[in-house]
Amino acid sequence: MSSDTKSRLPVLPSRMTLMSMKQRLVGAKKGHSLLKKKSDALTVRFRAILQKIADTKTNVGKSFPDASISLAEAKFQAGNFSYAVMESVGQAVVKVKVRADNVAGVLLPVFEEHRDDGGNSMEMTGLARGGDYIRRCRTAYSKLMEELILLAGLLTSFLTLDLVIKVTNRRVNALEKVVTPRIEGTIQYIISELDELDREEF
Repeated sequence: MSSDTKSRLPVLPSRMTLMSMKQRLVGAKKGHSLLKKKSDALTVRFRAILQKIADTKTNVGKSFPDASISLAEAKFQAGNFSYAVMESVGQAVVKVKVRADNVAGVLLPVFEEHRDDGGNSMEMTGLARGGDYIRRCRTAYSKLMEELILLAGLLTSFLTLDLVIKVTNRRVNALEKVVTPRIEGTIQYIISELDELDREEF
């Protein structure tokens, strides 16, 4: 196959084919423009999520030691209260719900924390001693859990966006480097062939 046939589509030169190719060229350029805008919008969101992930990881890095220290303080003041906690738990207090956030036609999962204290069965734990430390420990771990749920949602969105941006950029490049030049080459070929036919007729 010659380089000329590689740079154009295999078509018969006619006025109908020329009109069809011109319409395809308009469609390809419009598709390229729309995909480019989509890629730009996704990239902006991708960078924003990347910044949020960095900030959230920093917060989690600070919250982990605080939560561990508050647990050690609570155990020191109130003794081993893990059995009392396990016995008082009937169902999960923290539940994660997922909703979808639409960004340029891409559905990103967003994790939301839902709390159901159910009358707080831990009220009597640490009543004899260390109750304040246990409450502080619970608050510290609640904050940590909230940040971890946020981080999980951000990382899931990050991975989803990364994949979609790669696919979109591949399509943009294919339209720009392969499809559009081929259609333009085909149009030039048809025009030259039609001109040659017109010259032969005269």
